[in-house]
Amino acid sequence: MTQGLSEFLPYGGHYIDDADRAAVNEVLKGDRLTCGPLVEEFESTLADMVGAKYGASCANGTAGLHLACLAIDVKPGDKVIVPTVTFLASANAPRWCGADIIFSDVNAKTGLMEPVHFEEAIARAGGKVKAVIPVHLAGHVCDMKAISAIAKKHGILVIEDACHALGTNYAGAPVGNCAYSDMTMFSFHPVKNIGMGEGGIITTNNPEYFNRMVHLRGHGMDRDPATFTNSDIAFDSQGRPNPWYYEMADIGLNYRLTDIQCALGLSQLQKLGSFKKKRAELRALYCELLSGMEEIVVPMPVAAESDPCWHIFAVHIDFNRLNIEKSELMRLLADKNVGTQVHYTPVHLQPYYRNQGQPQFPSALEYYAGTLTLPLHVNMSADHVHAVVKIFSELINQNRKMQDAA
Repeated sequence: MTQGLSEFLPYGGHYIDDADRAAVNEVLKGDRLTCGPLVEEFESTLADMVGAKYGASCANGTAGLHLACLAIDVKPGDKVIVPTVTFLASANAPRWCGADIIFSDVNAKTGLMEPVHFEEAIARAGGKVKAVIPVHLAGHVCDMKAISAIAKKHGILVIEDACHALGTNYAGAPVGNCAYSDMTMFSFHPVKNIGMGEGGIITTNNPEYFNRMVHLRGHGMDRDPATFTNSDIAFDSQGRPNPWYYEMADIGLNYRLTDIQCALGLSQLQKLGSFKKKRAELRALYCELLSGMEEIVVPMPVAAESDPCWHIFAVHIDFNRLNIEKSELMRLLADKNVGTQVHYTPVHLQPYYRNQGQPQFPSALEYYAGTLTLPLHVNMSADHVHAVVKIFSELINQNRKMQDAA
C-alpha cells in the first residue's frame, strides 16, 4: 500500500517570513494604509528591477490586463489574439472592452503560442488586428523576438501576460523590460512567484500608456487644476482651486493597490532571487527523479532563450498508455495528500466562447489532454519532491498490476 504524506501538499503556495510580517506591521502602525508612498516605491522598484521606465500597479493581474487594453483604446469591433491555453482573464480583459477574441493554437509540449500560431490567427482574423497577448506559461517565455517582428509588420500592439514569469530572463534580460512588447503584466496572487494576497503591475516604456493606466485605475479622477473644465465650480471667487474639487473626464475603475500590499511586495521582491534558485533546484530534482519514466511522464521542456523562474511544475503524462483518466490519477494523488492542478482548460472550450466559430486547435487539445501540474513552491523541501515522485511511481505501478491482473 502506498504511503501518503502526513500533511496535504498543495500544487502551489506562498512563503511569508518575519521580515514580510514586519514590513506590513510598519504600515499598520502608520496613518496611510492606501494611496501612500509605498505604492510609488513598489512601482519604481519593480520597474527598475526588470528594466522598464514605468510600472503601474493595480488590484490584480486581471485588472492589469484590463487597464492595458484600455490604455491602447481597445474598443468594440477590435480584434485581439490570445492563445487558448491560458487563464480566463487573458481573453476576458479585452472582451470586456468589446473586442472580438481570436484564439490561437499553442505548442503541444510547451503550451506556448509560437510565431506560426500567431501568423495563422492573423490570417484567420479576416481584418486588422488591434493587439496580441502572448502568454508566458509556467515560468518560461514565448519567442518574443519573432512575435514582436510579426506584430510590427502588421501594426499590432503587444501586451505580454507574464503572470507566470516574474524573475524570468529572456534573451539575457528580465521579462518586463518591454524590449519586444508595448506592455507587460505581472500578477501577485499568492501562488505566483511573489505573493501580495492580490495585486498586479503593468510595466511599459510608453509614458502615455502609463499615465492613462494610472488615471483610469483611480475612477478617472483628476485633481490637477490645469485640467479643470468646470471653472464655475472648480475655483473660488479669487480664482483659487477649491480644495475638495476633482473632475472626471473619463470613466474609470477602482483598481488601486494598497500600501499594505506594497509593503509586502517590496519585502517579497528582496527574496525573488532566492525564490528563483529554490524553485530551480526543486524542478531539477523532479527532472532527475523522473528521468527513468520518460515513456509515461515528461517535464515541460524549456523554451528557447528562457532562463525561467519556474512558477509551476507542469508535466506531460501519457494517460492512454497508463489506461487511467487524469481525474482519477488526481484523486489518487489527493488521497495521498499530494495536490495537483491543470494549467489550463483551453479557453475556446468555455461555454461563453465555444460557439463563436473558433477552430479546435489540435495542438492545444493535445497539450491539455496530457498536462498535469505537480507541487512546486518555496515551502517545499527535497524530501517533498522525493515523496511526490515515490507516491506517483507507486500509484503507476499499482495501476499496471491491476491492468495485468484484469
